Amino acid sequence: MNQVMKASQLTASATLQLVQGDLTEERVDVIVNAANTHLQHGGGVAGAISRRGGSQIQTESDAWVRAHGPVPHAQPAYTGAGKLSCRYVIHAVGPVWGEGEEDKKLHAAVYGTLELADQLYQTSVAFPAISTGIFGFPKERAARIMLETIRSYFAGQAGSKVRLVRIVLIDSATLTAFSAVWDKLRLDNLS
Repeated sequence: MNQVMKASQLTASATLQLVQGDLTEERVDVIVNAANTHLQHGGGVAGAISRRGGSQIQTESDAWVRAHGPVPHAQPAYTGAGKLSCRYVIHAVGPVWGEGEEDKKLHAAVYGTLELADQLYQTSVAFPAISTGIFGFPKERAARIMLETIRSYFAGQAGSKVRLVRIVLIDSATLTAFSAVWDKLRLDNLS
């Protein structure tokens, strides 16, 4: 069972939550996949989403790449959710640590995901800790960029349809890193 560890009211109508649990069990409109540019969902978060959601997700992902080419950081792809309880999976391509401009690319992936969720008229989104697994992005650095990007998105998007953003973390090391950055950014004090 997923458990909310921290919550913050970003705007009068938008809430951010830090959650310990399994992303694939989230009951939200959109689950965010930490994807690679070719949407091959073999391991990590992508593998878990694909296994739980079924082959439809990989089939739609392959069709997306054939139609649009590799997915850029700032313009995530989306597919149906297969057997998952959400409506869509947004495939956000985070940076591989060491490839250059990692901070900028992670910001673009998170911001682009929120923009796409708005374009799809969805109200709730659950993110993993993008790029912190096999892509090697340092957890605390990723936490700072993700949390600041989410906060800045809502500061500039008064008309956002998104009402709930959850960052769902399954392992305690990542949760500890995100929780520490949350506290440093004083997110609990936002109104």
